Amino acid sequence: MDVAKNMDKVWTDKACYNKAEKLYQEWLCKGTQSNNCSLLVTEIAKAREDIQSSLEKIDDITFEPCSNSGILSRLAILEAENKEIKELYQAILKKITLIENNNNTTSSAASVQKVETSNGNNNAAAADDDDDDVDLFASDSEEEDAEKQRIREERLSKYNEKKSTKTAIIAKSSILLDVKPWDDEADLKAMEAKIREIQWDGLLWGASKFVPVAFGIQKITISCVVEDEKVSVDWLTEEIEKIEDLVQSVDIAAFNKI
Repeated sequence: MDVAKNMDKVWTDKACYNKAEKLYQEWLCKGTQSNNCSLLVTEIAKAREDIQSSLEKIDDITFEPCSNSGILSRLAILEAENKEIKELYQAILKKITLIENNNNTTSSAASVQKVETSNGNNNAAAADDDDDDVDLFASDSEEEDAEKQRIREERLSKYNEKKSTKTAIIAKSSILLDVKPWDDEADLKAMEAKIREIQWDGLLWGASKFVPVAFGIQKITISCVVEDEKVSVDWLTEEIEKIEDLVQSVDIAAFNKI
């Protein structure tokens, strides 16, 4: 009987029990949420510590210098060598051009000399023909009259007079010489003075100038007029080459008959 009363009382206070269970469940939920929050906070703190340690490790890393410095230095050396090779190539081209110009000038001068020599031979032959026109050994036959004898003697006297007053033609040549020193430190003015000290009958020095060659070296281009019978070109070049302390070589840049 008492049990039945108690059961009735339970069902009568059912609303109070439901409220108490609800409060109990809410309390459990709050406990779980707090635990979850604490776990989340722990994880966040741990992640922060990991990030901080990683940053400290990155700060401690020392970066080595670029290993391409050796390649860059090699490239600089190669560029310098390439520049030197280009300069040497340009100097060689200039020398080859100068040699070709000298050869062309020498060949043209030789051809002009041949033409003038042939013209001189033709003129000499023509003069001989003129001499043959005058009959110096005309026959003195008994039948020749006095008038013809007088005319012949007048012609002979005029011819002899003309021949005695005829001046001999002096053959002369105009020469342009290229005189090169040993190096760029040579005193070109002193070398020119030494060259002009060479004096000879039939030799007349003319104008001169300094002409750049290559690598800072200059040469002397000097002109002169010589009498062919008194001064030879070979003798003149040998005399200049005797100044061996200053002169390296002597070339004929131009040769013309006057």
